[in-house]
Amino acid sequence: MDRISEIFDRLKSKYPAARCELGYDSPFELLIAVILSAQCTDKRVNEVTNVLFKKINTPEQFAVMEQGELEKEIYTCGFYHNKAKNIIAASKDICEKFGGKVPSTMDELLTLSGVGRKTANVVLNVAFGQPTIPVDTHVFRVSHRLALSDGKTPDDVEADLNKVVPDIYKPLAHHLLIFHGRYCCKAQRPDCSHCPLTDLCAEYDKIKTDK
Repeated sequence: MDRISEIFDRLKSKYPAARCELGYDSPFELLIAVILSAQCTDKRVNEVTNVLFKKINTPEQFAVMEQGELEKEIYTCGFYHNKAKNIIAASKDICEKFGGKVPSTMDELLTLSGVGRKTANVVLNVAFGQPTIPVDTHVFRVSHRLALSDGKTPDDVEADLNKVVPDIYKPLAHHLLIFHGRYCCKAQRPDCSHCPLTDLCAEYDKIKTDK
């Protein structure tokens, strides 16, 4: 088995429950949750959306919401002013341009306010089952440590991962990298003692050499 396949096989064994940890019941709810998750933990987003989605959960409802009212609902997620503005604008576009349905292509999703490639890729992967690889801070960091990419930007890392990750692993790849980055290969004090990838990790080799 090649090195990259071995990496993802081991990650699948370590994180059998790897999945999107945002709560949602529709592609639209997922879109809103992902927008709210920027610079915010999934746990906090879920606390907010558990309350919010009981009140409103369709693009039609969000499209006519007062921005100040939405800001109060999402305040604890941070950057609430821009997030509320983008959510309302995106909801209006979904209603007016896409018949009230979240679009399922990258080009269409990128026309929505507050939606960049990472957000679009999450929606495409999680809501529509497409083998995209969203790149957040965890995926970016772990990809570099495992020498899967040396890209300078998230878009560069995404392009590299799409080239090197075998198709069979792509549907789960970003979930596995996120879980590894969140729970083991942390930004500060990576838990190498419990990592199943030390013999495959370029960064671990550097750590051993430096000691």
